[in-house]
Amino acid sequence: MSVELLSLDNIQEIAHQYGYWAVFIGIALENTGIPIPGETITIVGGFLAGSGELGYWLVLGTAIAGAVIGDNFGYWIGRFGGWEFLVKVGSLFKISPRQLEDVKEQFSKNAARAVFFGRFVALLRIFAGPMAGIAQMPYAQFLLCNLGGATVWASIMVTLSFFVGRIVPLHQLIHWIAQFSVLALILVIGWVGVTIWLESRKPRLEGKD
Repeated sequence: MSVELLSLDNIQEIAHQYGYWAVFIGIALENTGIPIPGETITIVGGFLAGSGELGYWLVLGTAIAGAVIGDNFGYWIGRFGGWEFLVKVGSLFKISPRQLEDVKEQFSKNAARAVFFGRFVALLRIFAGPMAGIAQMPYAQFLLCNLGGATVWASIMVTLSFFVGRIVPLHQLIHWIAQFSVLALILVIGWVGVTIWLESRKPRLEGKD
């Protein structure tokens, strides 16, 4: 997919043309695990609601529904065959199965928080659903965290763009939110890396005692 197709102008054009369907399909595909700018489409939807072109509650409802349904697809894709695919991808980047097991274990320990808060983190929003399936997270727990996280995330994104979009240029608002998502990703990677490193040192420290 070309960069031009993903430009803000083209996303706005898609949202203008397809309205609520653009919001629903965009965020659903992103949460399934397909790296498209679903969050940006949702923000544009809230912006159009603020200008009166779309209805606030319908944009919010379609964003929540798209996020929940998309994550469900991602969950079942991850549960059936996701681990084998992850190992194959990892081998391309010289990531060993053992290292992937460590990441899987850390995700399992924090699965509920990852699914609930992952929508606010760049990349994790795309992979939280499939990773929950790979980690064999109980479906009932996943569904509850998924619905709660989708509702909170969509409410913040749509409401923020609905009101703030009236006084701040749309591109600036999207830039700020993207910066926050990337910062959150850096913090998550750092936290996971430190946790794995500390746990890897435990056997050595225990062996010295």
